[in-house]
Amino acid sequence: MTNGTEQQRMHWKAQAAAMDASDALASFREKFYFPKHGDGSALYFCGNSLGLQPKTVEIYVQEELDDWRDYGVEGHFLSRRPWYDYHQWFAEPLAEIVGAKPHEVVPMNTLTVNLHLMLASFYMPTPERHKILIVSKEFPSDRYAVETHLRFRGYDPDEAMVEVGPSSGEFASTDDVLNTIRELGSSLAMVIISGVHFYNGSRADMETITRAAHEVGALAGYDLAHAIGNIELKLHDWDVDFAVWCTYKYLNSGPGSVGGVFVHEQYAQTSTLNRLAGWWGNEESTRFELAQKFRPTFGTAGWQLSNAQVLPLAAMRASLEVFMEAGMERIFHKRDNLTGFLEQVVLEVIGKHEWISIITPPEKHQRGAQLSIRFTRNGKEIYNDLLGLGCIVDWRSPDVIRVSPAPLYNSFTDVAEFGCLFSDVLTKYQ
Repeated sequence: MTNGTEQQRMHWKAQAAAMDASDALASFREKFYFPKHGDGSALYFCGNSLGLQPKTVEIYVQEELDDWRDYGVEGHFLSRRPWYDYHQWFAEPLAEIVGAKPHEVVPMNTLTVNLHLMLASFYMPTPERHKILIVSKEFPSDRYAVETHLRFRGYDPDEAMVEVGPSSGEFASTDDVLNTIRELGSSLAMVIISGVHFYNGSRADMETITRAAHEVGALAGYDLAHAIGNIELKLHDWDVDFAVWCTYKYLNSGPGSVGGVFVHEQYAQTSTLNRLAGWWGNEESTRFELAQKFRPTFGTAGWQLSNAQVLPLAAMRASLEVFMEAGMERIFHKRDNLTGFLEQVVLEVIGKHEWISIITPPEKHQRGAQLSIRFTRNGKEIYNDLLGLGCIVDWRSPDVIRVSPAPLYNSFTDVAEFGCLFSDVLTKYQ
C-alpha cells in the first residue's frame, strides 16, 4: 500500500469495523463524555494525561452535595454513603486493580504528597546505607521529592541520589537498573522507579527490580501514575514495599483528584517506622475519642492524615465501578489489541519518513496503552495541526507526541480515523 492512499484508509476502516464488532467492551464507550469538536465529538487519545468523565460522576457528586445540604455534619453518619468510613469503599476495587489485599491500599492526598509521606516512613538512612536509586529522565516531581528527603537527612543529592542511565540507546533498561543495584550493594537504601515511563511509555519490570533490591537489603517503591489502570500489577505478590499513584489519568477520576497508596502488609503494624501522622490514620474504632497518643489503624489506612475528600472521591467511585464492571482481564486484552492496531496504523503512515519514529517498545508486555511518536522536526506543528482537526493527543517536550488509546472508551474506529488525520497532516511536511 502507498502511504495515505484511499486504499490504505479503506483497509484501516475495514479492520477497525471488524474489531469493533467483536469488541466485548464496545458498549462501555457510551459510559463516558467526549469533548466537543464542531458539531460532533473530538477524537480523544489523552487518557494517559487526563481520563474522560464517566457519565455517573455528576450523579454521585450531586448525591453527596444533597446529603451535605440535608444533613450537614451529621452526613458523616447519616448520608447514604457515610463519610466517616467513605474511604473503605475503595479498598476492594483498588486492591483488584493493583494486585493487593484490601487493607494494603487507601485513597488519600495526591501523588507527590504521598511520595513524601512514604519517603518519611521508609527512607531510614545510615552512613553505610543511604543511597537512593532513580532512573534518568524520569518525571521530575519524583526527583524533586528524592532530593528533598536527602537534604532533610543531611546528604548531598549529587552523591546520594544515583541516576541510572542507559548502557545503550537513550533510556535505561531493566538490565541497567539491575546492574546498578548490584554495584551499589550494601550502600543502597531504596529504589524509586515509575511503573510506566511517562515519556516513552515503557514498563518497568517491577517484580525483578524489587527482588534485586531486596537481595542487597534495599527497599523498592514505585510511582504508578502511568501504570495504575493501564498495566497488570501484582504489588503484594511482587513484595513491593510501597507504591503511590494519581487517579486522574487511566482511572478517570477528574483533574487533580485524590491519589492513592499501597503499603505491603508486612508493615501493617510496624511500630518502628517513622510516620507523619494525622488523626484520620488513628485507630478507627477510637478516632472520635480524640486520644492524645497516636495509635495507627491497621494497614495502609494508618497513613491517612485527614478526612476523606468525599466530593472528588465520589468521582473516583463512578470510574472504579466502570472498571469493576468491565473486568481487568478484558481491559488488558483490548489494550493490547488497540495499541497494536495503533502501532500498525502509525507505522504505515510514517512509511519512509526517517524523521519520525515510535520510541515505545514494540513488545506488548513492555508497554501499556500509549505510543510515543518522536519527530526530529516539525513535531510541535504537527501536534497543533492534529488539535485543530479535533484530535486530542499530547505533546511532551522536546520532540514527542503521545497517543494513548484507552480501552474503556476508545474504539478501533477512533484509531483508523487518527491514521487518516495523521496522514493528512504529514502531507504538509514532506
